[in-house]
Amino acid sequence: MNQGVSAELIAHRWGFDRAALDAFAAESHARAARAWRDGFFDRTVVAVPEAPDATADETIREGTTVERLAGLPASFRTDAMAERFPQIEWSITPGNSSPLTDGASAALMMSADRAEQLGLTPRARFRAFDVVGDDPLYMLTGPIAATRRVLERAGLGIDDLDAYEVNEAFASVPLAWMSDLHADPAKLNPRGGAIALGHALGSSGTRLLGTLLDQLEATGGRLGLQTMCEGGGMANVLILERL
Repeated sequence: MNQGVSAELIAHRWGFDRAALDAFAAESHARAARAWRDGFFDRTVVAVPEAPDATADETIREGTTVERLAGLPASFRTDAMAERFPQIEWSITPGNSSPLTDGASAALMMSADRAEQLGLTPRARFRAFDVVGDDPLYMLTGPIAATRRVLERAGLGIDDLDAYEVNEAFASVPLAWMSDLHADPAKLNPRGGAIALGHALGSSGTRLLGTLLDQLEATGGRLGLQTMCEGGGMANVLILERL
């Protein structure tokens, strides 16, 4: 199944109309633009000598509004899919999806013993993590099940967390996650998400990790959650504890 069609199925099942999806997307751009202006990403982004003009994410559209997004066409409708899923309203567009982007990210991870041997001061530790499989048709709902399981494993509730980074593959994904987990929208991707920042495949996981840790350090928060949907219904999740 095309992931875009899965995102459409999620939007229908959870009752998110086009306006709700576009409103989430516009807020992602607003948060990301504000974060760049405030210098939040300054310590995170590393200059690339081969591309000296690439100093910021190029996909952020400051001033994005629901009204401007409303003019974009649906991305994944075909006659065959419309016949197979007549309930879909076809609301997933380029504006409420993550854009196609290139990127790279890295994180340094090691045992506490090794860090001590090297004289390094750790910034955070993994409190708990998990990988789950979910419905392969809806596939992008995996983070919901993964979050429930990792919270149980860690002995925590959603309100014990100070921030959540949930990958914005499509707006319906974090919206469904937030709805089912009764999560605080102010804590969800507070510096913007992949709809604005981009979703460079193979790189987004560590990008989310870095953004989450920077958010905890910037706000004095202690616990944060990162989760990402994957093709075929898989999802990974971790709880990070700032040290």
